[in-house]
Amino acid sequence: MRQAVNPSSATIPYSLKYITRRSRLTAQPSVGNTLGLGLAFHPSQPLLAAALHNGSVQLWNYRMGILVDRFEEHEGPVRGIAIHPTRPLLVTGGDDYKIKVWGAFLVPRVPLQKGCIDTTTAISRYPPQNRRCLFTLHGHLDYVRTVQFHHEMPCIIPASDDQTIRIWNSTSRQCIATLTGHLHYVMSAQFHPKEDLIVSASMDQTLRVWDISALSSKRPAAGPRIKAFDSFSTVKHVLEGHDRGDNYAMFHLTLPLIIFADDDRVIKVWRMSETKAWEVDSCRGHFNNVSNALFHPKHELVVSCGEDKTMRVWDLAKRTAIQAFRREHDRFWVLAAHPNLNLFAAGHDSGLIVFKLERERPAFYVNQDTLSYVRDKYVPAYDFNTGSDIGLLSVKKFGTLSFNPAERARGNGQSAIFVARNRFAILNKASQLIEVRDLSNMVVKSIEPPVLTNEIFYGGTACLVLSSTTSVVLYDIQQQKTIGEINSPLDLLEQ
Repeated sequence: MRQAVNPSSATIPYSLKYITRRSRLTAQPSVGNTLGLGLAFHPSQPLLAAALHNGSVQLWNYRMGILVDRFEEHEGPVRGIAIHPTRPLLVTGGDDYKIKVWGAFLVPRVPLQKGCIDTTTAISRYPPQNRRCLFTLHGHLDYVRTVQFHHEMPCIIPASDDQTIRIWNSTSRQCIATLTGHLHYVMSAQFHPKEDLIVSASMDQTLRVWDISALSSKRPAAGPRIKAFDSFSTVKHVLEGHDRGDNYAMFHLTLPLIIFADDDRVIKVWRMSETKAWEVDSCRGHFNNVSNALFHPKHELVVSCGEDKTMRVWDLAKRTAIQAFRREHDRFWVLAAHPNLNLFAAGHDSGLIVFKLERERPAFYVNQDTLSYVRDKYVPAYDFNTGSDIGLLSVKKFGTLSFNPAERARGNGQSAIFVARNRFAILNKASQLIEVRDLSNMVVKSIEPPVLTNEIFYGGTACLVLSSTTSVVLYDIQQQKTIGEINSPLDLLEQ
């Protein structure tokens, strides 16, 4: 959709959240309208670049949860952003029709609290004054939706609402090709990670795969300006099948697959060959426009997000949704995957989140000099003294186990009953004493029950239920008094 959001509805303070196994870090500098429209991970440093609706470009250290740099030269929302895979360059595109290339950026060292580890790392040695806009590319006549660096050639590809895709030489700073053919806004354009192909998604309800092998053979370099047309590219495939406009498309890293998401709430996966392309799968489950969808870099998974305020994870092998994450008041607009790590980022109405889909640290337990852990479908034990593994058991099929600590558990009255955080009670039937012990099993208090007791049960914090042959007593072991008593019917008849 052209108008992605009403600016008046996105004035929540910016928040970047890094979700780990134990903690969630939140940084909230007030920068006004902070809807996240574009995201890009640095391939080797703990950095996330964010393009925001308020016109700001921000650089975050997601390990520390701190804002390390900000670029403010765009006029209007910034929608596209990308980090060069090998050079300290950043490219952005926005609603001011401009494409800006930014110079080397530096992660400043910040004062840390005692006990913290300084994980900030300098990307380059350039001084702060060189960390600004190097040059601006003019030529598009409408909003710039996405931008991307080529992985080998000095090329930048933006997609624009002027219905064109342009290829710019970042060395000569000239437009060397203009791809025309779409009949509506071009929402995204992306280079193939290995081949000389481009995939584009448009609101004209089509995807196009472009062959740019002629451009690759030219190897454009700095030189006199040439007249830019689409002579270097040919349309290889035109993919149709959606009922509404397409919002995003991307290639699979290793397989001949294309995924695209659009406003008909469906995510589709297409396979292509040298001569044709055909639909192989579709994922249905979103209840509103699907903003973005991408392949997992290492697994047969698809991650998607949409205006139904959810992120969803799909298993391509099983062809089903396996996870869904929902925010109560925020629509999701963009996703990004780290090229090397198990990290993802999502932009929503209130800011950004950085998250993992799966746990990387194996389950383990340390007992004296032995480390027991789970590896594949086996549970070995590692001896710290000998440095060797000993196989303990094999697990054919993993399951799950959970419990609710708020629920009161009831036993048969013959085991220990916890009456406090570090106290438990046992019944000594022979001596008719209730012994309260600590976690080291030392008796801290002995109580004589008010009735002849056969069994004890949990009765709440610092309370026990005493069962005798004729009555049930609720007993406070701290005050050592009876709170309530119920006599049995047999006892009442005898009275």
